[in-house]
Amino acid sequence: MKSSIRWVILFLAAFTLGGLPAVATADEIVIGYTGPLSGPAAEYGQDCLFGLEMAIKELNAAGGIEVKGVKYTIKLEKFDDRADPTQAVNNARRIRAAKGIAVFNGVFTTLAAMAKVNEEPGNEFLLMAYTSTPKVVQLGNKLLIGTTAPPFPAYIQVFTELAMKEEGWKKAAMLCTLGAYGEEWRHAFSNYWKKKGGVITIDKPANYYTETDFSAPLTAVLATKPDTILIGGPSSTTALVIEQARNMGFKGGFILIDQAKMDYMAGILKGYKLFGNTIGVAGATEMWTPILDSWVKTYKTAYKRPPTSESLRNYGAMIALARAITTAGTTTDVKAIRAAFPKIFPILGDRIPTELYGIQPHGRMLMAGGVQRVITGQLQPPVQYYHWIQSDKEWKEIQKITKYKTDRRWLKVDIENCE
Repeated sequence: MKSSIRWVILFLAAFTLGGLPAVATADEIVIGYTGPLSGPAAEYGQDCLFGLEMAIKELNAAGGIEVKGVKYTIKLEKFDDRADPTQAVNNARRIRAAKGIAVFNGVFTTLAAMAKVNEEPGNEFLLMAYTSTPKVVQLGNKLLIGTTAPPFPAYIQVFTELAMKEEGWKKAAMLCTLGAYGEEWRHAFSNYWKKKGGVITIDKPANYYTETDFSAPLTAVLATKPDTILIGGPSSTTALVIEQARNMGFKGGFILIDQAKMDYMAGILKGYKLFGNTIGVAGATEMWTPILDSWVKTYKTAYKRPPTSESLRNYGAMIALARAITTAGTTTDVKAIRAAFPKIFPILGDRIPTELYGIQPHGRMLMAGGVQRVITGQLQPPVQYYHWIQSDKEWKEIQKITKYKTDRRWLKVDIENCE
């Protein structure tokens, strides 16, 4: 009997050590990450993680976070969820059990699942949400912080204006990735494109996560003779779509959903020649700030790969969270930390590579979104768009403080219910 009890105790101890993260010590703050670190979206999930991890390492190397005169180091608990909502919730609960106060994530479907549990009394945690879908703030979650650039309808507005006024495109086909995010993009783009007098020739989604041969959907798309094709999903397969479309004789333009990054794709396609005339989100390192060059060098040295927008913005989000913890004067009260966020801005380009100017009541942090064009195979300079500005006075204030050296413009996003 004693022997059996002994083995049960040993088993439970082994399970606790191997199956659960260790609980934070008195001088530690636990921050969690759950995301796709394996599977089709692994590159994306790793980019989010590496930016977060780099910020934490730097904060710890500088002595940690000071709260009411006491220094705290940060402990990162990271888990793979393969973009599965159930696994993400399980991971979040493990992080919370380890006294984690915030969970970073970059997939809307998993964020939506975690948003159902992060406000449970006694188990609250901040949800650091990297996604451009407007739906994330429509969840009404009071402990959510939106950590990405503009909601994607702002990109749709800019892309459509450039496509119609600068390129003269009127007929657009859609060949985006399957799934909730691709569906949102297709729906919003189609509505706005037609509202502005354009025509959608065909909607032919494809699975960018599992397919590598897009000849069948491209055949259907090209038969409608579009001026431009809205494409996008993971960058690597989006590059394949461009290559295959050109090989099949398509001479028109491309519009990229914001998940597909031109700089990453250019590495696969060996430059921008095959892009022809393309409109998309600006490359991660195209918007120069004083810290950018040294930051990129440090990142490449640490992770042996170039940074992406996901890397830059999750880095900035962690710096913002650290400031909020210090300002709130607590390492445990997540409601107080959330309430402190409006007091910590701006955080400019001499501290982080992507500037943060404030936070909206529903939780989305304010940062500009870069748009870039390729014209006849030549990459053009980026333009920064500020989607939340409401007046010339507000715009002048931004102009006074920003460290960006790129062209800057502001616009009012007029898409109904974009947020």
